[in-house]
Amino acid sequence: MIREIFQEPSAVESTLRGLSEKLNSESIDLKAFDICYLTGSGTSYHACIAGQYAISSFVGAISSSIPASEFASWIPSHAGRRTLTVAVSQSGESIDVLNAAKAAIENQFTVLAVSNTSGCALSRIAHHTLLTSAGREKAITATKTYVCQLAALYLLALEMKAQREGVTASLRRLRRQLLISPKILERNLEVSNEASKKLAERFSGNNLFFVLGSGPNYATALEATLKLKEAANVVAEGFASREFLHGPMQLIGEGTPIVTVMTPDELESLEGLIASLVRFGAPVVWIGEKLKPSTQKDVEAVELSSGFHKAFTPMAYILPLQLFAYYSSVARGLNPDKPDKLSKVVG
Repeated sequence: MIREIFQEPSAVESTLRGLSEKLNSESIDLKAFDICYLTGSGTSYHACIAGQYAISSFVGAISSSIPASEFASWIPSHAGRRTLTVAVSQSGESIDVLNAAKAAIENQFTVLAVSNTSGCALSRIAHHTLLTSAGREKAITATKTYVCQLAALYLLALEMKAQREGVTASLRRLRRQLLISPKILERNLEVSNEASKKLAERFSGNNLFFVLGSGPNYATALEATLKLKEAANVVAEGFASREFLHGPMQLIGEGTPIVTVMTPDELESLEGLIASLVRFGAPVVWIGEKLKPSTQKDVEAVELSSGFHKAFTPMAYILPLQLFAYYSSVARGLNPDKPDKLSKVVG
């Protein structure tokens, strides 16, 4: 797991290079779709949520993320408009994702697969495939395949934008941000590794964690808690930041660690939430950029460098949380590579 976390910058670089060439050379008509569904399971579903945010931000198209196991139950039998379904699966062999893709095809939706496995069952039934270049992922806890899925979905969103609006100055800026993202990921791994390890050791006796994130980093909160469950065998729940106020806050006890994931534009609106958490005696860890001095005294910060558009931040912000899950597992004497009740479909 730790080796694969540190492979993420090079995996993202390979994915961006390969998919940029594919999208430039292969004509996938994305401008005619009125609706975009994204579907996946577990980590892949969390990537779908972040991808939906990017599509909504850059394209303005109607988009919705649905867990693969629920997909057939939630889609309308006849959408009535041209519909794209983006089916995301690391292995391309997940039964739930395959069933979701088949349900989409039965409804005459176009299916675009995102997978890390060449020649997988999903790519054989999909109309189009975007193949990520993460390399073989051996750890059951998915890390590098997740950030590569994000990179693929971000490229897809930008290609949709290009086909609808043409190549604008804002599109060029966004593409440049993606192209330099491997360097940003590398830098953030360096700055957060030791901090994540110390936090894991500090909280090695805790068995309940909350992670809060807003906007695209709601996906980060969900993915972070999934890693903690899988690797460290603890109870961990992710929430949209302000939704935590509506009931779940009752579960806070003195010493309940709460991780908040925030982009700079959210700090002011969420200062009150952080103050409440601190007042209840919860140790608060903040992950993000440019924490205000007035807030620093109340929280433990893992400050990252990004420079990304907000929609791209999940790719950077998940890194310290993946590291935290790994080190939390090790600190508890567990094997993060082999959770005893889980198995991995590798294609």
